[in-house]
Parts: sequence; structure tokens; C-alpha cells
Amino acid sequence: MISRRNFLKFSGLLSIFPPLATFAKNPQPVKAKQIIKPPALKPGDTIGLITPASPLFEFHRTVIEVTEKIQNLGYKVKLGKNIGKKLGYLAGTIQERVEDLHQMFKDDDVKAIMAIRGGYGSGQLLPYLDYKLIRSHPKILIGYSDITSLLLGIHAQTGLVTFHGPVAVSTFTDYTRNYLNRILGSKSAPIDIEDAPFEENLQTTNRIWTFRGGAAEGRLIGGNLTLFQATIGTPFEPDTKGAVLFFEEVSEEPYDLDRMLNHLKSAGKFDRCKAVIFDKLPSVEPADYKPAFRNTLSVEEIIEQVFKDYDFPVCVGFSLGHIKNKPTLPLGITARLNADSAHLQLTEAAVS
Repeated sequence: MISRRNFLKFSGLLSIFPPLATFAKNPQPVKAKQIIKPPALKPGDTIGLITPASPLFEFHRTVIEVTEKIQNLGYKVKLGKNIGKKLGYLAGTIQERVEDLHQMFKDDDVKAIMAIRGGYGSGQLLPYLDYKLIRSHPKILIGYSDITSLLLGIHAQTGLVTFHGPVAVSTFTDYTRNYLNRILGSKSAPIDIEDAPFEENLQTTNRIWTFRGGAAEGRLIGGNLTLFQATIGTPFEPDTKGAVLFFEEVSEEPYDLDRMLNHLKSAGKFDRCKAVIFDKLPSVEPADYKPAFRNTLSVEEIIEQVFKDYDFPVCVGFSLGHIKNKPTLPLGITARLNADSAHLQLTEAAVS
């Protein structure tokens, strides 16, 4: 699997792309103060599908597949006009991808917007989005991995609750489907995020490791660690004061995890947060891993070093991100972590 780090190495090539001719960059976005909850998703509602990051592989087969998946979830499908576009590792120009996102927010028939896939490129759209449009047409926006850029940026600029959850090409297990429908469709709370099923080698739980126990409650904020780090120093940087942070990552080496967490630490992003949750970090390991190879730090050792000076709860091993069973987690609503029992609870509804 190609990591986002390898994509970033080639980001300089963007300078040769055609200029954006028909819409202007917003030079000074203003961060929102008030949380906006989008309307709940009901059975039979329409979900708009877009490609804000990388292009589709085998376009026609993928469109058939994702259309059937969404319909079998009980919803109608509307496809973005530009989902078939391709520009290298991007699903079309910035203008084309922005156009599809804007159109889905403007379309009154569309009640939720879901990325078909991630990859790389969502962060390019943030300076060109019409945040007044998005704020005046609040609706569900869902995805994960590279889509973290849109989730964080739009939440920071509008106050809209966005949703870290499956993309359209995801595997919709019973666990994933249950939380998708419940989080997007229910106006009641609390909602407990139960442990995902695990059926390998007689293991019955995900064996969440609690580095530091205790309980904490705060606004839930997070997503992919690489993309979260990339917001630092931009107008789309999340406010972590009073937050329960959650991170997922895939296909990075231990030193990458070390670098990113220490950057967040130096930037003060952990200074006033309430708790930190990690996913399983399933493929954060040396590229040439050997059991006797000792010239590296493990994930556990890195987390111990980074968080030893803090007193808030820290847990590692939740079911998030690049795995089959994943809950839908709303950004901006309050959640409670009990690190002693490795239990996460959403203490308020995410939709109105």
C-alpha cells in the first residue's frame, strides 16, 4: 500500500497544473464559534457521492459497486458530475472537485455527502470552498483517511458537525452499518461505541491498551494523523482545547508516528486536551520488519515517550480507520472516554 508520505513527495508537481480560472481563493477564512448539527438522515434519503481526492480505479465497475452498496443501505444515490475525472493522482482539477462538493451542498434533494474513496488531494480544496454556502446549507459530510482534511477544515470554518466514517468503497459490515445508520439518523443520546468483533486466533476483544487510565469528557475531534498534522499553522487547524482527540494511521513507519506526535506536542495541541484515543495502528511498523531487529522504537514505546508528561487518559487499539469494522464518529459533539474500561460514549446527538 502506498502511504500518503509518498504522495506528498510529489506535491511540487502541482505547480505545472493549469491555474484556477473561474473561482477565487478565499484569503482570510474566519473560524466559526457555534456548533451546527446537520439534519438527520432518514431511510430513503439521497446520498451524494463525490471524489474530492484521488480518482477511481476501474470507473464503471466502481460506480456500479458503490451505487448498489448505498441503495442496499436503504438510501438513494446521486453521483457528482466530475467523479470520472482524472489528473494524475487526483480526481480532476481543484475546480472540478470543488464544483461537485458545492453542488451537493446546494442540492436540496441531497441529504448527505459521502466520498467514494480517499487517497490524496482533499486538503487542496480548503482555500477555495464557499464556507458561507456550506454554513447556510448544513448537511452530513462523511469519509475518513484523506477526507480528514475536509472534515477538519469545514468543521473549523463553519462549526458544522462532520463525520469520520466509511467511504462508499468501504466494507459495510454489520458493525459499520449499524453505527452509520444510528449516528447519522438518531437524535437521541447517549450512544455507546461498543468494541468491534474480533475472530482471529481465539481472540474475542480488540485488547485495547490503556497507557493512562481515568475518565474525561470533551468535544470529539480527530481523524487521520498525517492529515491532522498537515493543518497545523493553517486557517483550518482544529482547536484542541477541551477535546477528546482520536487518531488513526496506516502504512507509516514508527519514526513517522514519532515525528507527527512530537510536532503536535511542540505545537501545543496536547496542552489543553482532555484525552487521546488511537486506533490499532495496524501497519505502523518498519518497512523491513524482523523480530530481532532492535534499531527502532515500537508504537508502545513512542506513545509512552510522547505522553509521559501529561496526566490525561490515553488508550490505544480502538476500531477506527483502515479496518473493516469502524464506527461513525462525529467531529464537534461531546464524548466521554473511560480509559479504565476502554469505553467511549457519545453524550449528545450529532444530528438535529
